Amino acid sequence: MRSLLSIAVLLILTGQSWGKELTVSVEIPRLNVAEYHRPYIAIWIEHADQRVARHLAVWYQTDPKKEDGREWLKDMRQWWRRGGRSLQMPVDGITGATRPVGTHTLTFKEDSKQLEALAPGKYNLVVEAAREVGGRELLRVPFEWPANQQTRASAKGTSELGTVSLAIAP
Repeated sequence: MRSLLSIAVLLILTGQSWGKELTVSVEIPRLNVAEYHRPYIAIWIEHADQRVARHLAVWYQTDPKKEDGREWLKDMRQWWRRGGRSLQMPVDGITGATRPVGTHTLTFKEDSKQLEALAPGKYNLVVEAAREVGGRELLRVPFEWPANQQTRASAKGTSELGTVSLAIAP
């Protein structure tokens, strides 16, 4: 009995989670170009019919000393048409500053604002990138929610995005 209690306390103290968790990794590649600007990136979950189920993250120019980056959000065309234009920016817990070259990881618990009440079913994780004086790219990673076992999936970009991966822990 004492060892069971010790294990329970240890799990609580180490932050062990027993709930479902969705982890998204987005790689922003280093590009060899004359004029480099960090990409605007939108990450969302869509239903099979491509309707937005949940917005997960939007990274754009947020520095108040520079021009208002909200004006250029429409360059992420799919996200903008599917629901971005109806959001009142900034959105707490979703919007943030652009990210530098490298791999960036986001983790969402099943009870988080982004995943709460997400109905069981088949979805796509969608990541769209647009860069000033650059290109656009959109990647889709299909998945099923909730997962009964550890699930991993990924897609590889060819220009503005590197590898986008998804991991779901039951």
